[in-house]
Amino acid sequence: MSADAHAPRSHAPRSHAPTSQAPKSHATNSPAPDAEPATSLSAAPARPDASPSASLARPGASSSASPARPGASSSASLAQPCALPPLRFGYGTNGLADLRLDDALFLLADLGYDGVGLTLDHMHLDPLAPDLAARTRRVAHRLDALGLGVTIETGARYVLDPRRKHGPSLLDPDPDDRARRADLLVRAVRVAADLGAHAVHCFSGVVPEGTDTDTAWKRLAETLTPVLDVAASAGIPLAVEPEPGHLLAALADFHRLRSALGDPEPLGLTLDIGHCQCLEPLSPADCVRAAAPWLRHVQIEDMRRGVHEHLPFGDGEIDFPPVLAALAATGYQGLTVVELPRHSHAGPHFAAHSLPFLRHAERTVATVPPAPAPALQQAAPPHGAPSATPEGSSTG
Repeated sequence: MSADAHAPRSHAPRSHAPTSQAPKSHATNSPAPDAEPATSLSAAPARPDASPSASLARPGASSSASPARPGASSSASLAQPCALPPLRFGYGTNGLADLRLDDALFLLADLGYDGVGLTLDHMHLDPLAPDLAARTRRVAHRLDALGLGVTIETGARYVLDPRRKHGPSLLDPDPDDRARRADLLVRAVRVAADLGAHAVHCFSGVVPEGTDTDTAWKRLAETLTPVLDVAASAGIPLAVEPEPGHLLAALADFHRLRSALGDPEPLGLTLDIGHCQCLEPLSPADCVRAAAPWLRHVQIEDMRRGVHEHLPFGDGEIDFPPVLAALAATGYQGLTVVELPRHSHAGPHFAAHSLPFLRHAERTVATVPPAPAPALQQAAPPHGAPSATPEGSSTG
């Protein structure tokens, strides 16, 4: 791909009605206490207007993303959800790894999703294979035809090294290895610009053995600096995700990085709702409110307190209506992407059942006891059942 950044394409918004039958209902689980953590594709019908790039700007600074709704506030009342725009839901291709990319995109459009979290990997828009620019153009045309928004994810396990999961990282002792990870992120930013994506996701990585944390923080800041320069030129936010087990593991760590870098405009936040339940001292809804000024991308799934395992909705402890109401109140209109990377063996099943669950939770008034939520009918095909091993940085 050319080194020159291209202006993001504009999506012609479209709407899809979910094709799956309305699921049966069951009561949602309550959250854990807020304690410290222990193929041809046809075009889809038109969708009501929704901006794929709108996100809440950091107070007191200009933003390349679209501004928040006038009057929107992270502390807006949750008692008036009808006054808020609907959230825009996507599904991550890392949970559809057994499908061709064209098939995955068509499936999501047909189910009624607003967009896709596209993980750059060998099976889905390989960032290291030849003719990346031409392949990216084909994907851009397909997204336009289907009316899907997109965010770019960079969490592929072995895209850079067939032996080290998520390796090399931004923290590796070898500067050449750190440069390889930075180059992947630069490629991701350029792909994002060509696709009109609203953000590029990334994470810090695990602190290497024998490296002290101060050195790791210095490496992280230094290695991200040129990537942020490219992101600024492209007008694409780089959204860092706090990841359990990584150097940058929690919201407080994101603020440490932001401060170390001088609060650069392109640096934003990926908030994973499950991770909030797993280890943050605040509830997931309060995490959303606290993160609002820097929020550029959202991932969502169910999870239990203290266990980093991405779960289908209803299998964990999160009470989703307050979370989605808080998210809507911030004015966030980027994609909220379902992330079930260990469920690709039954990806179409979980994609079909996740969207009705989220839409029901979105409609539920947060200040009233939640109505019964749709059952996900979790009886997915038994073949290749996902591992129950916690999805920490070394096992996910």
